[in-house]
Parts: sequence; C-alpha cells; structure tokens
Amino acid sequence: MTRYADVLAALTDPALTVPVAGPAGPPGTLAWLRGTVSRFSAPERHAARRAHGVAALAVLDPVGLRAEAASATAAILDRAGDRVDVIGALARRVPVQVLAGRLGLDRPASAWPAVADVAAAYHPGAAADLVRRADAAVADLLARSPGAGPERTANRLGLLVQACDATAGLVGAAARHLLDAPAGHDSTDLLAEVLRLDPPVRGTRRVAVAPTNLGGREIGAGAAVLLRFDAANRDPAVFADPDRFAPGRPDGALTFGAGPRGCPGERHALALAAGVFDVLRGRCRPAPGPVRYAPHPTLRVPTRLEVRFR
Repeated sequence: MTRYADVLAALTDPALTVPVAGPAGPPGTLAWLRGTVSRFSAPERHAARRAHGVAALAVLDPVGLRAEAASATAAILDRAGDRVDVIGALARRVPVQVLAGRLGLDRPASAWPAVADVAAAYHPGAAADLVRRADAAVADLLARSPGAGPERTANRLGLLVQACDATAGLVGAAARHLLDAPAGHDSTDLLAEVLRLDPPVRGTRRVAVAPTNLGGREIGAGAAVLLRFDAANRDPAVFADPDRFAPGRPDGALTFGAGPRGCPGERHALALAAGVFDVLRGRCRPAPGPVRYAPHPTLRVPTRLEVRFR
C-alpha cells in the first residue's frame, strides 16, 4: 500500500494486525523480549502491555529530554577532533543514553551498544550470530534495569530498542540534508519534514486476520500487507508539491504510525533528535563524501556520516 489514505486506513483497520512473535523464551533472551513487548503482541494482549510503555513515557518531559540530549552532544563534540561521525558518535549513542538514564537503567552512558545489538536482531529473520549477540545484550540490559515485573521491564526496554535505529536514522537524515538550513525554523519543524521526505522507517508490515477492503482492493484473511510510509508521505493527493522541503505543512507524515499501534513516544523521539540536531546546526557543517546505508528492508540508517566543525 502506497497511497496516504490507504496506509492510514490499514493502520487503523482491526482486521490487520502486526506479525505476532512466538512464545516468550527464557527470561533475559531476545525471544523473551520479543514475546513480551507490545510491539509484537497479539491484539488481545497488546493494550495491557503497551500501557507499561505509555506510563514510563508519561513522566518524561520532552523539553528536559531535548536539553539533556543537547548537553550530551555538546560534551562529545568538545572532545572530538576536526570532524566527527554523526552516526557512531552521536545518533546511536546520545538518544539511547538519555532515555536509558531517564528510565532508571544503571550506567546509562554505556547501555547503547547493548541496545544496538538488540535492535540489530529485533525483527524476524535475523542471522544466528546476531541473535546470540542480542541474547547477551538483553541479559545485560535486564541486569541494569530497576526491579519490576517482567512485562513492565520488557516494555521499558522495548522503548529503548524502538528508539535506537529509528532515532539514529532521523538524526542522520537531518545531518545529511539540513546542516546548512536557514535559522528561521525550529529543529522540531525541520525534523518533522525530514520524517516525511526521508523517513528512517520506510514501512511496516501487517497480516490480515479477517477479510477486509483497502482502497477498493479485497484483502483475504492471511494475506501479508506492506505499508509504505516513504511513498504515502509523498502522496500528491495530500502533500502539494510533495518533493519540496516545506516545514510547517498542515498534514504530518505517517512515519510514527497511527491507530492503536501508533508510536507512543513520538514527542519524546523528536525531542531527543532535536537536542542532538540543535547542537549540530550550531557547530558543524557537512563533510563531502558519499553516504552509505545499512542493509535493511524497512529501515534507512546511514552506516557512517561525517561532519566538520565550522
């Protein structure tokens, strides 16, 4: 599905659900995490599990997250040489570090490599070696987490994993396109338009649990559906001159989803990314060279992206 209206309808259609993870594995493993988080839960278990993540986010002030991310970014740049890799030094590290600290994890500054290892194997089909690394990383993150029930802990860790690659991709896209943007727009407005034009999450999958109709097409039970955010976000029926960068558009991107499965941390993710980008805008400029992206069917995250100091 590529049209905005069809993707939005699919995201809110109860006949379409996310592919459900298998039974939870032993505590402290990737299978346990995937089998316990709301992200991969069946509809009848989703709401209760999602509530754990929503409650954890409810006490986090996005303004404070943005300020803390900016401070952490500035500290890293203060120690850098004449150029810095935005992805390795900042985009993967800072948002996870700040969020981990706010969620109460022990030693949050060193938690991001474990979160990145889990993110690399989070979706089905990961190679066996990535799963083994993720198992060790989940055990590490579990040991850092404050005492709580298994579902609450798993869904708080799920917030970190969901924030890892997607936020890194957003920061990377902003650094690639916008370091020389005029100063007239706030970073959050610029990031919102980056989410539309170059979204870090290109799409998401659904499975039909009952027959339904989308955009005049009959979808049979059991059919797999790919929802393309990157195409829907450029639908000319919704976005005038869709290939033009235009902050402040009245209709927003679908990149964070919609309906009962929409991302509960949209404001928090934007705040964390804005904190990093605020500092980059003031201190850095693009460095020449190609940008390469990690292979992934639905994520667009640069493997490396260098910037220079002004």
